[in-house]
Amino acid sequence: MAGSAGWSADRVEGNVLLAGVPLPALIVGEGERIAATNPPGSALFGEGIVGRHPAMAFRNPSLLKAIVETAADAVQRQVRVALARDAQDEIFVVTVSALGRTGVLCVFRDVSEEEKAGQMRRDFVANVSHELRTPLTALMGFIETLRHAAREDPVARDRFLTIMEQEAGRMNRLVQDLLHLSRVESEERVRPRDRVDLGDILRSTVVSLRPLAEGAGARIALAGAEAGLEMPGDADQLTQVFTNLVENAVKYGGAGQEVRVKVSREETIRGPAIRVDVTDQGEGIDEIHLPRLTERFYRVDTHRSREKGGTGLGLAIVKHIVNRHRGWLKVDSRLGEGSTFSVILPVG
Repeated sequence: MAGSAGWSADRVEGNVLLAGVPLPALIVGEGERIAATNPPGSALFGEGIVGRHPAMAFRNPSLLKAIVETAADAVQRQVRVALARDAQDEIFVVTVSALGRTGVLCVFRDVSEEEKAGQMRRDFVANVSHELRTPLTALMGFIETLRHAAREDPVARDRFLTIMEQEAGRMNRLVQDLLHLSRVESEERVRPRDRVDLGDILRSTVVSLRPLAEGAGARIALAGAEAGLEMPGDADQLTQVFTNLVENAVKYGGAGQEVRVKVSREETIRGPAIRVDVTDQGEGIDEIHLPRLTERFYRVDTHRSREKGGTGLGLAIVKHIVNRHRGWLKVDSRLGEGSTFSVILPVG
């Protein structure tokens, strides 16, 4: 490309070529300068990038090397690069192709979400494996002991069988919660169409959990759950939401404490809504944990959670069900002051 006329013609040709590319793309022309870019490319690198050296757009030695080598041998290359955007790195796979005299075409495909989803899947498999391996290891150890050392010891046999029953129950709860999580995730984009009375659901939930509360030396107080709190919803899933929240409040609220379930009406950006606050008087949660409470298998206190029969999936299930109902889950907690889990559900 010699002279300004050649440069201008190539820019026009490049702009026409890039107009039909939906991904961020740019062309590196003569003098290793950016000759053209498309609107997604300008949004990614800035409006004034044309005419500058590629190093001004991305400081990535591997990509700069690929551009030089492709310009020399016309061999297409793919390079994985991390670009800093909004204070975090986004991952792109860049396809570098020769365009004859026009230069080198670079097309950027954002794979950040794909990589994040892949990492989530790997973490999920690792967590499930860990959660199942622990009780399975215990069961195998007790079985071996019962076959040999405790074979003729009725006291030890009864004790081991009790522990084995507890571990089997723990695995069963984990499998059930995994199935529930899978189902609510698959239905999350489909909003329920049935009309339900939230007051009936809450009253029924509290009645079913009162024996648990009495066994823990706690009380459940329900306020505001009058009849006529109608809204679109899945009765079974909403029962699961409030069962999980009230059960957690009973478990972690401490003996002699009161769990308060308060229902009120609220105006939101989506219109009228019903708010349900579940408040305990327990130890509270350090604010560092609050953003991660609804992650799968995240526990504030792993030992205590397992000791109380938790699977680490309850709040993840709650979050997805609330999302399906187009609602919000909020958590307010301070160490030594208890916790309030609030569910806000649109009524329209």
